[in-house]
Amino acid sequence: MTFQVALSFEDGITRFIKCDGDETVADASYRARINIPLDCRDGACGTCKSLCESGTYDGGDYIEEALTDDEAEQGYCLPCQMMPESNLVLRIPTTSDVAKTATGTFSSTITAIRRFSDTTIGFTIEIANREDLVFLPGQYVNITVPGTEATRSYSFSTGPTSEELSFLVKITDGGLMSEYLRDRAQIGDTLEFTGPMGSFFLREQKRRALLLAGGTGLAPLLSILDTMRTDAADHPVHLVYGVSSDADLVELDKLEAYTKSLPQFTFDYCVSDPASSAPNKGYVTGLFEPAHLNDGDVDVYLCGPPPMVEAVRDHLKSEGITPANFYFEKFNTAATPHRSETPAPRPAETPESAVPEYEIGEEHQPLSESDAQFDARMALELGALELTIGRLTPEQLGEYRILAEASGASIDRDHFTDADAFTDANFRFHEFLFRCTGNEVLLEAYNRLEVTQLMRKVLRNSGWVDEHIPQEHLDIVAAFDKGDRDSARKLIVAHSAHAKTTMCRAIENSTVA
Repeated sequence: MTFQVALSFEDGITRFIKCDGDETVADASYRARINIPLDCRDGACGTCKSLCESGTYDGGDYIEEALTDDEAEQGYCLPCQMMPESNLVLRIPTTSDVAKTATGTFSSTITAIRRFSDTTIGFTIEIANREDLVFLPGQYVNITVPGTEATRSYSFSTGPTSEELSFLVKITDGGLMSEYLRDRAQIGDTLEFTGPMGSFFLREQKRRALLLAGGTGLAPLLSILDTMRTDAADHPVHLVYGVSSDADLVELDKLEAYTKSLPQFTFDYCVSDPASSAPNKGYVTGLFEPAHLNDGDVDVYLCGPPPMVEAVRDHLKSEGITPANFYFEKFNTAATPHRSETPAPRPAETPESAVPEYEIGEEHQPLSESDAQFDARMALELGALELTIGRLTPEQLGEYRILAEASGASIDRDHFTDADAFTDANFRFHEFLFRCTGNEVLLEAYNRLEVTQLMRKVLRNSGWVDEHIPQEHLDIVAAFDKGDRDSARKLIVAHSAHAKTTMCRAIENSTVA
């Protein structure tokens, strides 16, 4: 069986190859004349190490020096050894120039022009060699403005399997593509473009998704929705669409159609103009509901202007929510050119006096926040130890032991059988020691930590747990039973390290999701 493998390079270029189930990704890549990093082909050097962002595969044979078990658990792989079991998306640690590859160049014909309003135009193109253009939902192409050498970048608003390719354009006075589409474009015109490009694309769905669109930032999200419909997505998806004026609202009929063809899809829209006739006036954050954010167990995809991105960030922070994954594409306009640190900068439609740019990025659960919470818990526990060691009654030790045993009931060796149940039992085990101190200030300090909330959010979809943790709970109780201060201190420190390792792996795995 043959699978499609997307090779996403550091400069935002994505190339697609066909790979048989019985050949390695590296062999298929070189057969397609794409020279990904490679030295040994034997799984011995690690030169080709890449990150698999989507799909399943047989990792093949390799040595520990080339790829550690921890790296493999996080989604890293060796293309020289891996064989696909499904379509894959790989993040290749080099640029397309180094790999001696480039974007494809295509010639297309305009087949439809739709003037939604004075502010927005949609157009559709077709190409003769459609099978040669493969892209990920959310990506974009650079289109040459007819009669000029200038290019403008637009995201597909149709999915990768659609025969016709559609785009949405915000009409801006003085913009080259704006003026062409508004004043001169005709059905039958030829448009040249290169692509696909961009790292803003749909990842494999493992949880609820929240899609946020600002203006024509709706386009890549329509492409994502089309793919979800085709793939029969089985997780809830909610879209919030915000515009400045009623004239900017487009494709509401298409969104309504998705509510019928995509069973778990819902959407809301709003207009910031107070004079709007829309049912919701204001900004997208005003339409967020707790279910949409799901206590942070959600993947957020946002395409809109910088103020919208920052407003969403601020709102999430004020609500104490950190999404499992936050993928964004934001539009920047600057008076002079500047380089973007993100992998796929791109221009957009603005007057010629301004230099536009799109910034693409992603954010995930921060490891530093998790480590800080567990370090704080350890410091408090070491203080609680000094107040309780050698002073616990037999009844307290018995209850402490029962809580330790209960915390291990949801773990089978190195895997959770019920992560939520473990989180609850773990909280009761650790809190017990603070209650035994009789110090209300210390107990309150522990309860103010966000360890349990963070664990509940991060571990919910995680399977792996450091296998030392259940036994350490029992060993800590045994050390208290013996009054062995030194052993108890060492166990608390070691236990904190293993807890941080468990959280670290869960957080890093969520970035691959």
